[in-house]
Amino acid sequence: MTGIVVCRGCCCGSSRKVPRLDHDEQVRRLAQVADVRVTDCLDVCEQANVVVVRPSPAGRAAGGRPVWLALVNQPEAADDIAEWIRAGGPGLAELPAVLGLYVFEGPRSARRPGRPRQQ
Repeated sequence: MTGIVVCRGCCCGSSRKVPRLDHDEQVRRLAQVADVRVTDCLDVCEQANVVVVRPSPAGRAAGGRPVWLALVNQPEAADDIAEWIRAGGPGLAELPAVLGLYVFEGPRSARRPGRPRQQ
């Protein structure tokens, strides 16, 4: 199953920084289609809210790599992510153009040495 890491530290998930989003509802929507892990901080606070979509085992075998999404601050974004995951997610389904607007390079500390980031 595809995995999702949702940042909910000091900035991500904060109604102070992103006031018009139901942050808990965003996590609930994503949890309907993937295993969701909530983490305290991914060290990219300027990109809040950050969601990392990790490929399923089949997606990883097909060459899929984690996709970092920034500024995921509209309710519809969770639906777009869910639709992509239902289609297969990283490695198995093409990234929808609308989600391409959110893609960014995660912090260097999150990358494994010798592995290029793929989208």
